[in-house]
Parts: sequence; C-alpha cells; structure tokens
Amino acid sequence: MSQARQPLLSEIRRYCQTHSNPQLSAKYARYFKEGYDAWGLLDAKHEFWTVKEPEWSQRHARWGLQGFLKLGEELFSSGKYEEGGLAIRFVKHYNPEITAAALPGIARWFASGIANWAHTDVLCGEILSPALAEGRIPFQDLAPWRAAPHRFQRRAVPVALLGLLKQPFDAPALLAFVEPLMLDPERVVQQGLGWFLRELWKKQPAPVEALLLRYKDTAPRLIFQYATEKMTAAQKARYRKEGRK
Repeated sequence: MSQARQPLLSEIRRYCQTHSNPQLSAKYARYFKEGYDAWGLLDAKHEFWTVKEPEWSQRHARWGLQGFLKLGEELFSSGKYEEGGLAIRFVKHYNPEITAAALPGIARWFASGIANWAHTDVLCGEILSPALAEGRIPFQDLAPWRAAPHRFQRRAVPVALLGLLKQPFDAPALLAFVEPLMLDPERVVQQGLGWFLRELWKKQPAPVEALLLRYKDTAPRLIFQYATEKMTAAQKARYRKEGRK
C-alpha cells in the first residue's frame, strides 16, 4: 500500500466506523444474493457523499486519475460497499481523461474486490459507457474482459455497451462482440447479456432474433428470459429449447 494514500484510507475508514448504521446496512442486504458488507451510509444525502467525498477529492487532486485508480484498488479490497462506491465517485471526476489507457487500472478493481452487480453497473453507467459513447474507448478494447477470470468484469462488457445504443450503432458488430458470452456459466453475466440483448432488440430486432435462434438449444435460459422480456408470448415461443414445451 502506498504511504501517500494510507492517511486518506485511514481517515475514510475512521469516518465510516464512527458513522456506521448497521440497521440501514441490513435493510439493503436482500438485494445482493452474492453477499453484502456495508457501513450503512447509503443515503445519497449523507454527509459522506455530499461533503466528505468532494472534500477528499479536492484535497488530493494532485494524485490525478492514476492515483485515484490506485486508491480504488485499496478501497475495493476492503469489501465494504461504500468504499467501492467512493472509488467510483472519485474517478468519475476525471471522466474526460478516461481513455483506453485507464482500462488496466479499472480492470484491477475487479481483481481487488468488485463483487456485486451494483458496483459493476454503476461503474459501467457512470464511467465506461460515457467513454465508449464519446469514442474515448473503442468498444473493441474490452475484448480481453470477455474471458476475464472475474465474473463481474465479464458482466461489465454488455452492460457498458448499453451506452452505445443511445446513438447510431452497428448492431451486427456489437452482437459479434458479445457472442462469446452466450455460453458463459455465471448468472450475473447471463443477466447482463440478456439485458443488453433486450435493449438492442427494441431498436433492431432482426439481428438479435437471429442470434437467439442460433443459441436457443445451447445458451443458458436466463439469457433468453431477460432478452425476450418485452416480446409477445408467440415471439418468445420461437426461442424455446428443442424438446421443451
């Protein structure tokens, strides 16, 4: 651990321990099947987010993007929900600077401890999707993530690509890019991929339907559950596994 970052990490954790709210933490645990460990500071109006986060960010602005990416590794390693959320908030201040050069640092967050859908999806929505949509990161640069050993890093691929659907996009190229995930064994990846396919289907149904037909007998059913959610019963019937009624 960097000696430069240690004082801030200690300050953050002292604050969290002093202001912890176990009752609030228990309230949100039911949303996380994979486990949930929090200080109980989730209220968006809490001083932790409205006062302390901006104060810490400004005080250590000299660290820049790379410094806060490194700090994020240490924050995520604690397993505490708010510390991971704080890492994302810190780095969001540097969104205009986030390019493909930042991907290795972000990837290390998954190795350090991103272990739930919420951190993954917020990271995608607040940081990765804007960088993809603005062309600062070509989506092809996420290719290694599709085979990452960390399931939430693999989930991040289709979830981050959602940001590209708000502008003109090449549906066949995007579908070819996510196709390696069609046989992923992890539930959280299947949910993220199904979500992406559903949103793409709303805009360009034909290529999505062709992909689903190719995998209807081999891909996990959870992908189809999410991908076909907005289809009619008759449309959904086309994707039933052979021999299944």
